[in-house]
Amino acid sequence: MVGEDRIVMSGSELRRVHVIRQVLAKQLTQHEAGETLGLTTRHIRRLRDRLRAEGDDGLAHQGRGQPSNRRKPVAFRRQVLQLYGRHYADFGPTLAVEQLATHHGLTLSDETLRRWLRAQGIDHFRRRPRPHRTWRARRAHRGELVQLDGSHHDWLEGRGPRCVLMAYIDDASSRVFARFYEYEGTLPALDSFQRYVKQYGIPLAVYADKHTTYRSPAEPTVEEQLAGVAPMSQFGRALRDLGVELIPACQGSPKSPQFGSSKIPHPG
Repeated sequence: MVGEDRIVMSGSELRRVHVIRQVLAKQLTQHEAGETLGLTTRHIRRLRDRLRAEGDDGLAHQGRGQPSNRRKPVAFRRQVLQLYGRHYADFGPTLAVEQLATHHGLTLSDETLRRWLRAQGIDHFRRRPRPHRTWRARRAHRGELVQLDGSHHDWLEGRGPRCVLMAYIDDASSRVFARFYEYEGTLPALDSFQRYVKQYGIPLAVYADKHTTYRSPAEPTVEEQLAGVAPMSQFGRALRDLGVELIPACQGSPKSPQFGSSKIPHPG
């Protein structure tokens, strides 16, 4: 009929009406209807009462045809876009919304601002595709690989001197062994490794960062070049004598084929 208000239901809403009508007709129990629709019995009772009181329209989405509660007023949108163009035109949406909230008291999400800017033809902030990262599998057994890292931080929160946390993380179990030292160097590295060995035994390999304590900064000698080996730090020689493979971070992740290799690439 012309001029008659009509409520269009989705497929899921029509199915809900059909099931609740079967409840009213005693063809389904409330429990069976709940299992069919994936709802609780209490929710089924509410739907039954609403259908009985309002008819089929009572089961339509209550917000259909109504403006979203999250929709921003037109004046608010206009103000945001004006401030963006005047002060933050070279900012991306994430930084811009922080500035708008801090300096102008205007709160909105970065996705909302991004959508508004694109509607205005502003798209210079297009996100760069993130490089694909391949995650390696952890080692299967404890002691196969230990990751060593020295973390420099104000650990005492101003109540004492800054120090370094020497941490050993077992790759298989994520077990952590850590001690504080005044600095990151050969003596703290040897002392912490000795304490780790006394408590957990000798690992097969240690993966360390690029600090000169673990990786010698010296250029290879002629003899080392001919032998195809890299110069070793004192810490590296100590691990070698114990039969422990030292894997500097500069040689790639534990997944790469050259991981753990001490060979120097042949020139050319």
